[in-house]
Amino acid sequence: MSESLLFGNAAPAKAAAPSAAADDVVNTTTATFAQDVLAPSRQVPVLVDFWAPWCGPCKQLAPVIEKVVRAAKGRVRLVKMNIDDHPEIAGQLGIRSIPAVIAFANGQPVDGFMGAVPESQIQAFIDRIAGPGGGPDIAAVLDEADALRASGDIEGATARYAAVIEADPEAVRAFAGLAQIAVAEGDLDGARETLAAVPPEKANDPALAAVRAAIELAEQAADLGDGAVLAREVEVDPDNHQARFDLALLLAAQNDRQGALDHLIEIIRRDRTWNEDGARKQLLQFFEAWGPKDPMTREGRRRLSSVLFS
Repeated sequence: MSESLLFGNAAPAKAAAPSAAADDVVNTTTATFAQDVLAPSRQVPVLVDFWAPWCGPCKQLAPVIEKVVRAAKGRVRLVKMNIDDHPEIAGQLGIRSIPAVIAFANGQPVDGFMGAVPESQIQAFIDRIAGPGGGPDIAAVLDEADALRASGDIEGATARYAAVIEADPEAVRAFAGLAQIAVAEGDLDGARETLAAVPPEKANDPALAAVRAAIELAEQAADLGDGAVLAREVEVDPDNHQARFDLALLLAAQNDRQGALDHLIEIIRRDRTWNEDGARKQLLQFFEAWGPKDPMTREGRRRLSSVLFS
């Protein structure tokens, strides 16, 4: 951050904040600073414009920075804070002269400038913070969202998928992630609605195949009955392949992928030809629903090869 931010003086007064007509330009307060700045900055850089109504240069900067931010189309957001009404944050950052603009990323201040600088300098500043013509690293955000979903942090994953869709309405992988969350929560209608929101030209993207397979599996498992009953039937008669098959479907629907994999592999080991090779075909459908990077998909392919070719 520029050392020039530590110098200057500001005289207090009261007035209404400049207007902010777009979602990427908002006003904040001390109480809402975390939700308006820190949290969003984990998805996209947030510029905080510290201003006051008596400040002439602030009035010069406001329309220029708002114009550049809006033209950036989601690469950054702009949040405005009236330091007369809310001096605490500016004080914590050591801001003594305004206008001052501080960029936040990943919840931390990372850079800034002071004064009513020209449009070209603001554009260069945004390019430095967000990348020229780019914006947040969408692939990295999606990787993080996938990891959060896998770890059970559904709220965090959902927020990141939604942020990606806001930045790129054609981000099929983000739609797929949200739909997978809905399937895991048993909300099949919600999953279908999410898929329906995918742009028509992207509807046949391979990334959505896993979601459709997951929905189909969940529908299959809906009428399978009590898992405990099926487990007892398998225990009494290990060659009851239908009960074992149904149990595998039910376990998969409950996200017990290891259990589902074990039972289908056991059917294949005992009788490859059962139900016209039904266990192997079902296992391949599991792999499609789980995705190629899932540990159970990798283990399942290894074990299937071992059974088939040993």
